[in-house]
Amino acid sequence: MRENYFLIHGSFGNPYVNWLPYLYKELCERNKEVYVPDFPTGVGFQNYENWSKSLKVYLDAGLITENTVILAHSIAPVFICKFLIKNKVKVKRLIFVCGFNNYLGINDEYDNVNCSMYLKNLGDVKAYCDEIICFYSKNDPYVSYEVEKEFADTVATEQVVIADGGHLNLESGYREFPELLKYIEEGENK
Repeated sequence: MRENYFLIHGSFGNPYVNWLPYLYKELCERNKEVYVPDFPTGVGFQNYENWSKSLKVYLDAGLITENTVILAHSIAPVFICKFLIKNKVKVKRLIFVCGFNNYLGINDEYDNVNCSMYLKNLGDVKAYCDEIICFYSKNDPYVSYEVEKEFADTVATEQVVIADGGHLNLESGYREFPELLKYIEEGENK
C-alpha cells in the first residue's frame, strides 16, 4: 500500500483553517493521497470519544496503516497519541505542531473540550511510530514554551523550535507552512 497523509485540525478548528488547505493543495499537487477529517467541535461535541469515532472510520476502512503519515496541530497531537495507543495502530511518521498534554487554563471552553484528550502514558506512543517530529514556538500565546517542550521531550525523535512562530496558526501568519512541507518531502526520501 502506498504512503498516505492525514491532516488533523485542533480545537474549534476545521479542515479549512491555518496551514491545512496549503498543505492539502501541495500534497495533492504531488499526487499524494491526503485525508483531512472534519471532527466535531464545540463544547459538548469535541471530546476524545467523538473524535475517535470519526477517525476510526478511516482505520476500519484500512486507510490508517504503517504507511500513514499524520500531521496534527494543537490538541490534535495528544489526541492522535491516545488514538494510536488505545487502538494499537502503528504508523510511519508523526509530525506534531504545538502539541501539549495538560490542562492549560486558557478559558473554560478550551479546557472543557481538551480535557478528555489528555493521557498519563504519553510516551507509550513511541511503540507505534519510530519517527515523531515536533514543531513548536517560543512565543505561543496559548500554550507555553515549557508545556510544548515537555510534550516534545516525551515523544519526539526530532524537535524544531521556531523562535517567533506563535501558535503556528493563521493568527500567527501561518497560512502556509513551507518548513513543514520540507520535512514531509525529506521523510519521503528516507
